[in-house]
Amino acid sequence: MSTLGSAELEAMIEEATVDAYGDDEQRTGLFTMLEEHLAVPFTTMVLGVEVTVRGVDLTPDGAIVALCSRGRVRQSIGILELPLPSPAPEGAQWIEAYRHWAG
Repeated sequence: MSTLGSAELEAMIEEATVDAYGDDEQRTGLFTMLEEHLAVPFTTMVLGVEVTVRGVDLTPDGAIVALCSRGRVRQSIGILELPLPSPAPEGAQWIEAYRHWAG
């Protein structure tokens, strides 16, 4: 998926975290960009099963998760572990930026 270079990712991270102090505030800034720019819903494969990503959330312990569903089953999957479809949804570059930030 990596279509952006390190400099572009760093610029996106800077944009998302410009007024943030510490990892928690930076993560919240990146989450806000994900929430605003990631085009949902989209479908992807998780463990060989097609799921629909309906949104993103920030958990009480500070993890960014994708809100996934298949039929009536719902599960949150860490955005760092979420496999992205090809082509990736609009705004997926923010997932890439978050992954770069998280190292």
